[in-house]
Amino acid sequence: MNEETDWEEVRALAEQLERGQPLELSAAVCALLRRATQQVALSDDDAAQGLRSPSDAATLVAKISRRIRVGSRRLSRAIVDASRRQEAGDVQGARKLFEDVLAVEVVPLYREIAQTQLNALGE
Repeated sequence: MNEETDWEEVRALAEQLERGQPLELSAAVCALLRRATQQVALSDDDAAQGLRSPSDAATLVAKISRRIRVGSRRLSRAIVDASRRQEAGDVQGARKLFEDVLAVEVVPLYREIAQTQLNALGE
């Protein structure tokens, strides 16, 4: 499982924008946003559109951040709830939680974690 992401740097950009500080589209920021769009399964078109201007980049940072945040919450809830169900002897219920995550999750890292959890329940 490749867990190397640029998400902390994206969070820093999001915080910078929340403080009202402008986003400079330097080569490093553009490269970061291109990598991050791939890490959260946004398209190359989304990346290209998001790098047209600082305001478009701010929108792109928000999209990336949202996918990270929503996916993390979804996966965390599934892990906690599945653990409770498994402890109660409801392995099928625990499996269903991860199947539900996999049905809607697009972020590859979160999908991989959910699939790993699901596979572990099958053992």
